[in-house]
Amino acid sequence: MDYIWQFVDLFLHLDTHLKTIIEQYGTLTYLILFLIIFAETGLVVTPFLPGDSLLFAVGTFAALGLLDVAACIGLLFVAAVLGDTVNYWIGKRIGPQVFERNYRLLKKEYLLKTQEFYEKHGGKTIVFARFLPIIRTFAPFIAGVGTMNYQKFILYNVFGGAIWVVGFTLLGYFFGNIPAVKSNFTLVILGIISLSVLPPIIEFLRKKYGNKR
Repeated sequence: MDYIWQFVDLFLHLDTHLKTIIEQYGTLTYLILFLIIFAETGLVVTPFLPGDSLLFAVGTFAALGLLDVAACIGLLFVAAVLGDTVNYWIGKRIGPQVFERNYRLLKKEYLLKTQEFYEKHGGKTIVFARFLPIIRTFAPFIAGVGTMNYQKFILYNVFGGAIWVVGFTLLGYFFGNIPAVKSNFTLVILGIISLSVLPPIIEFLRKKYGNKR
């Protein structure tokens, strides 16, 4: 239970934690950020790591001069594309086995939900998923399990990674230090998380009650 509250605290007070990391680790902060984004997109066992909110916070601190915005965008773009690529090949390699067995660290319900999303939207899922927590982590894995060839996948991967990283980082860069946003940073992070999870919730409700009708 303590671990759960620690993760909740990490999300809600991301500005405080990131500031501490910058103060303690200096330029190593770039490597830490790179590894977090890579793990969140590249490892199917870490969908709980911050993504959208972290990029927004990075942009906010870059506007204060504590981080270089160009370096952050470049490094985190590479991390996002590399993460999805690794995830794709993991799916290609071991994906079919995952659906046949129950692994403790892999929630089968997430895989099945992402597969359903992928079957509905096709290759565009790789782009859409960038803005959807959990699905973002599992989408490239499902693409690897499925029939999407790598040439097609990498195009969607690069395009989706670019608009995700650039979009959220610049959003934080230009708006993160507005007094109203800065004094209500936790609420802004909650808003970003809520907007991210809203589409799949709407889709779930629409399907559930639509089927009943």
